[in-house]
Amino acid sequence: MSPTASSGRSAPTARPAPAPAPSRAPDGAPGVRPSAAAHLTDEQVEELGRELDAIRAAVIEDRGAKDAAYIRRVIRAQRSLELAGRATLLFSKRRSAWAAGTSMLTVAKVIENMEIGHNVLHGQWDWMRDPDIHSTTWEWDFVTPAEAWQHTHNDLHHTWTNVIGKDRDVGYTILRMNPDQPWGWKNLGNPLYNALLAPVFEWGIALYDLELDKVREGTKSKAEFRRALKALGMKFAKQIAKDYVATPLLAAIVSGSGKQALTATATANAVRNVWAHAVIFCGHFPAGADTFTEAQIQGETRGDWYVRQMIGSANISGSKLMHLMTGNLSHQIEHHLFPDLPSNRYAEVAVKVREICERYGLPYTTGPLYKQVGSAWAKVFRLALP
Repeated sequence: MSPTASSGRSAPTARPAPAPAPSRAPDGAPGVRPSAAAHLTDEQVEELGRELDAIRAAVIEDRGAKDAAYIRRVIRAQRSLELAGRATLLFSKRRSAWAAGTSMLTVAKVIENMEIGHNVLHGQWDWMRDPDIHSTTWEWDFVTPAEAWQHTHNDLHHTWTNVIGKDRDVGYTILRMNPDQPWGWKNLGNPLYNALLAPVFEWGIALYDLELDKVREGTKSKAEFRRALKALGMKFAKQIAKDYVATPLLAAIVSGSGKQALTATATANAVRNVWAHAVIFCGHFPAGADTFTEAQIQGETRGDWYVRQMIGSANISGSKLMHLMTGNLSHQIEHHLFPDLPSNRYAEVAVKVREICERYGLPYTTGPLYKQVGSAWAKVFRLALP
């Protein structure tokens, strides 16, 4: 079993791929369509849905050996890079060794989180039936336990994308990221909270995944909370042991570089967290990414759900290396349309999705990293005020 695969989680079991949306929401008559899609008729929305269904079906039918070879190649490269980085840090009293080891470990952590862990946990590679690369067995190099993250991210965020009051990822319960969210004096700290969150992003997500707000509301039982807290404690201990005990201890024994190795692993985690934070915030918070009210999603059809994913998400333009380092979340629109498709196929899918958006008169929000990050931060500052 791989270093990142958990022996504590159950073996893979067959499970259906997540459906993009229900054919009809069970809770009432259709709501008002978002302004960016108000010009579309019901028939056009349903035809758009059928076109996107066909794109998804074609990729599922075509995926095979080349895709499996891709993810295995990325995993091998990531593990080699991590091993080389940690080995180099055993001699990190030398500045060159510290810089090289830290750089390799940082890149390895970014790739593991973004292109491997995030996408494996979405079930993108479950079709391979490989027990070491499966959403039910993978445990990633992130302090929040995989199962807790899958609940808040896969089950909640991807279902209720950018729906205020439903999608808790809009602000992660600490930031005001939409004018429809009530303003309070604490929101003046929006920029400070976000700046503090970035370098410790994995710890913020771990606390967020405990759903403390739901415990206070009484919608999550104390027994469930205790189980989640226990799982987090076990994962916390493993992460601390690996990054802040084992590697520095070995470095201290081998070359007296314990302190330098400790600062290196802390730096690698901090840089990885800042990068992950930037990529995630570029996905739904830049200008052009829409938000929705609960009333707007009443009676939402499959086509309406697809439309919401397209106009509620934003892409990052860039090179193949950029796409790899973002875990292909630079194709956030395509990821939200098809969260269970292999990430290496998003680039080809993006061409078709963009053409559909243009043909149906829907926005396709994209831009370079600096622009999307700047736009998301501008929103953080703007919404600090009433």
